[in-house]
Amino acid sequence: MPLFTEAPNSICILRLSAIGDVCHAIACVQSIQRQWPETSITWVCGTIEAQLLHHINNVNVISFDKKSGVKAYLALYRQLKNKKFDALLHMQAALRASVASLMIKAKYKLGFDKARAKDFQWLFTNQKINMPISEHVLDGFMAFAQKLGVQDLKVEWNLNIPSHCKERAKGLIQSKPTFLICPAASKVYKNWTINGYIEIAKYAIKKGFQVFICGSPSLLEKEIAQKITNETNQQSINLIGKTSLIELLALIEEANLILAPDTGPTHMATMVNTPAIGLYAHHNPKRTGPYHQLKNVISVYEEGITKQTGKPLEQLPWRARVKDEHAMQNITIDNVIALFNKIIKT
Repeated sequence: MPLFTEAPNSICILRLSAIGDVCHAIACVQSIQRQWPETSITWVCGTIEAQLLHHINNVNVISFDKKSGVKAYLALYRQLKNKKFDALLHMQAALRASVASLMIKAKYKLGFDKARAKDFQWLFTNQKINMPISEHVLDGFMAFAQKLGVQDLKVEWNLNIPSHCKERAKGLIQSKPTFLICPAASKVYKNWTINGYIEIAKYAIKKGFQVFICGSPSLLEKEIAQKITNETNQQSINLIGKTSLIELLALIEEANLILAPDTGPTHMATMVNTPAIGLYAHHNPKRTGPYHQLKNVISVYEEGITKQTGKPLEQLPWRARVKDEHAMQNITIDNVIALFNKIIKT
């Protein structure tokens, strides 16, 4: 039975990170807004993720800076101590999020069922969502909306990218065929080989594309980008650390194609309908891949997990991860080039 047969007054979303998961959760929130536009929605999120959430309509964004430790929890308590929500959607099965949920008062606290609730998340909720038919993370999030009573569960996004961000993106691209490479994930083992990125950059340039290297200003990403630009005789444009998250989204929207490992930009591309090649080896792309774009995924996950466990995929837990740190090296440049060609011809 749904929790609400008419619009609740207020809902709180608790999803702190990461960027890809926040992209998934936006689709859930906007499905709620379509059915109950009058419902007040507050979202507690990480500071980086807030850069995206400030650009969706009618959501009160509260930034939670996990680097501040106890001070972050105290700040959250002070902001919400006089507020009680009709429902809290506790959408992150992590201990730090569950501790944050203690600062949020709500009649209903929705969370994952015991099988999917890591870090004892099930102890912090009083309502459990139903197991979705699909194993994809986004479908799991949409189950929160369904539990509330939302009927229109269509997956779509509506973000307000500022005009100055769009203008900057258009100025960089200048109506030329553009290929973006976002080479690094937050976890190093998810990254593809530098030589692979160099070869696909060279190939795209030969095909008449301008190539941009995008990402955060981490030392690793700076080093990767420098090697790519050097090996392409400076024909690749290094934008590492030169775009905010919303500026990157504007650039992705204007581009023809992006390439990234299992990380946020592939999901950002899905939000704005830009084709994205996703590279997967450690996690099942059917669970974490770019929604609507699973056909554009290159995955060696199934062969890796079968080799590791000796069991077929259907006999393994839905979170089973390939632990071989070199698994991404099994993705070949030939496979990436073949998919690149297939996409640019469609």
